[in-house]
Amino acid sequence: MLSLFPKTLSSSFHPKTLIPNHKPSNLRSLTAIHSNSHHETERNFKFDTGNTFFRHESATGRDLAVLAATLHKKSTGNLRVLDAMCGCGIRSLRYLAEAEADFVLANDANEECNGVIVSNLSSVSSAGEGRWKVSHAVANRVLAEKYVEREFFDFIDVDSFGSDSSFFRMVFDTVKIGGLIYVTSTDGFSSGGHRPDHSLAAYGAYIRPLPYSNEIGLRMLIGGAMREASVLGYHVSPLFSYYSYHGPVFRVLLRVNRGKPPHGIHYRFIGYCESCGHSQAISWVKLGQIKCPCGSDVPDSLIVCGPLWTGPLHCASYLKEMRTLAGEWGWLGDGTKNDLDKLLNRMIDESDPNLPFGYNQLDEIASRAKVNSPRMVTLMSAIQQNGYSVSRSHISNNAIKTNCPMSECIRITKEIQNA
Repeated sequence: MLSLFPKTLSSSFHPKTLIPNHKPSNLRSLTAIHSNSHHETERNFKFDTGNTFFRHESATGRDLAVLAATLHKKSTGNLRVLDAMCGCGIRSLRYLAEAEADFVLANDANEECNGVIVSNLSSVSSAGEGRWKVSHAVANRVLAEKYVEREFFDFIDVDSFGSDSSFFRMVFDTVKIGGLIYVTSTDGFSSGGHRPDHSLAAYGAYIRPLPYSNEIGLRMLIGGAMREASVLGYHVSPLFSYYSYHGPVFRVLLRVNRGKPPHGIHYRFIGYCESCGHSQAISWVKLGQIKCPCGSDVPDSLIVCGPLWTGPLHCASYLKEMRTLAGEWGWLGDGTKNDLDKLLNRMIDESDPNLPFGYNQLDEIASRAKVNSPRMVTLMSAIQQNGYSVSRSHISNNAIKTNCPMSECIRITKEIQNA
C-alpha cells in the first residue's frame, strides 16, 4: 500500500513563493481503496471508521461545529468547508448533510484513509454532484495550494493533535474575510505549565502551573491565533471556546476580520498569587511593577503567565443562536452525559461581561477558609446576594467563575458554614 507523506512546509514559508501556475495532482478525487470496516452511528448517520483514529467523545465538538457552520450558511447563503484533518470524514459528512455545505474539501495526510472517506461522503452525495472532493496532503500544503489557486473557504476546520500551531498562517491566508476557523489543541502538558518552553515556541506564551490550567489552554490557543492573525493585518473574535476532558481537547471557533479589534486587544499576562488566591490581568506597561494587592512577602508566591487572551471566551448572542438552532433540530434536553443543552447554557452564563478570566474550585475556597465545601447553589446564591456576578464553569463541574475576590469568597463561605 502506497502512502503519501509530503514534506511539511517550514514556518517561514509564504505561498507567494509558489509557482502561480502550479496544479497540484494530489487534489484529484481518488478511487476508493479497500480498508477494514468498523461501522459507527452519530446523530443517526451511519458511517465507517475503518482503521482511522475516531473518538465517540468528540461528538459534542462536532455538534458545535455543525451548528456554527449552519448559522454561517443561513446568514451568508454560502458555505465552503475545508476539513484539513478529516480522519474518517465524519465531520465532512455532517457538514454536507446537516449544514448543507455547498462544497467540502475533505483532506487527510494518510492516503490509506481514502476508501473510508470516499465511502462515507458518497452516502450523502455522489462524487458526480461535485459537492465534495478528497485530497491527501499535510494541512499546510493543501492550504497553501488552495491559496495559490485563489480558492477560499468560509469555514476551515483543523482538528490537529498536540500543540501544532504551524498551520495558523496558512489558515488566515485561505479563509474568507468574515469566515470561521475551528482550531484545536490537545496539549494538556503545556496548558498545565509543565512545558513552558514548548508553549512559548508553539503559541508565544510562557505558561506556568495555575489552578485553572484547562481554561489557560483555551486562552493560550486563542492568543496564539490572535498573534498570527495580527501579523497579516487581521483580528480574530472567539465565538465559543470548548474544553473536553478526553485528550484533553481544547477547541475554539474564531471569526476572522481585517484590521484591529474594535474593542481593544485582550492580549496580556495573567498573575496568580499562591498566598491569597487572587488573580489579575497584567498589561505590558505594568510588567516591571507586578505585585499582588495582598502584599505577600512569601518568595515566589506570584506566578505570571503569558501573554495570552484575557478577554471573553464566548459570544453570548452567538451561543443563543446555536441553542435556538439545536432546539429546532431536537438536540436539546436529551438528559445524556454530554447534554448539549446544559453545555450551551453554561457557556452562555460564562459569557457575562462582568466575569473575569479563570475559575475558583470549591475545594480551594473551602481549604483556604478551613471549612467543609458548601453546596454549589448555596455559595453562588450568597455571592449574588453580596452584589457579585457568578456562574458555573463548563470546564469544571466543581468550579465557579466570579468577580468576587478570593478573600470575599472565603468570608462568605465561612458565614455559610457558621449560619
